[in-house]
Amino acid sequence: MTVDRERLEQLMMAEVDKEISGEDRAALKTALETNPDLKNELETFRRLKEVTDTMSPLKPPGETWDNYWEDVYRQLERRISWVLISLGTIVLGTWGLWNAVSGLIADRAIPGFVRWSLLALLAGFVILCVSVIRERMFMSKGDPYKDVVR
Repeated sequence: MTVDRERLEQLMMAEVDKEISGEDRAALKTALETNPDLKNELETFRRLKEVTDTMSPLKPPGETWDNYWEDVYRQLERRISWVLISLGTIVLGTWGLWNAVSGLIADRAIPGFVRWSLLALLAGFVILCVSVIRERMFMSKGDPYKDVVR
């Protein structure tokens, strides 16, 4: 009975985890007897499992968690404020432009879909302006070459 390399590795891992069945154990035993390199590999897997079983994660000090939550709160606060500023600017900008062209929109000679399209155009323009201004503000804060390595 021949077993390919991938299947042998699966069998060795099952042996290390003590999840191997009787038939698979016999196939693994036969492969180990014919190939001494597999014995070394199985022993390496066992040592690795022993090391990983005895490992425990390091616990960070309390101030690390305090700083973490402060950063999360700060980021969340800033994101919410940017959303509110953007929404307020969009609503006020759209309202201002609407009032500027309200005479044109109030004209009943112009079809309704044209008036609604004009409103959508104005709203899109305001949203685009807010987006571009916000992006420019963020880009001007940082150094564009800070991640460049000489």
